[in-house]
Amino acid sequence: MTNLEKYNEAFKVNFKVTEDQLPDLVYQGIFEWDSVGHMDLIADFESAFGIQMETKDVLDLTSYEKGKKVLAKYGVNFDE
Repeated sequence: MTNLEKYNEAFKVNFKVTEDQLPDLVYQGIFEWDSVGHMDLIADFESAFGIQMETKDVLDLTSYEKGKKVLAKYGVNFDE
């Protein structure tokens, strides 16, 4: 599974969305992406990519697209 597939899967599982909905996802833009859903998403990212995110980055991850930039800081490459 590629990094992008792992990333997408975390969103789809946590928020019960389809692949075509991913690009438009923003924090609190759907009912499921509340503060609890956000922390579940972060936990999945940390597990899937073997990282531990800093608080600033957890707070900065406010959309599907922004998340790719935040995770890139931890060496997660989405251009595979």
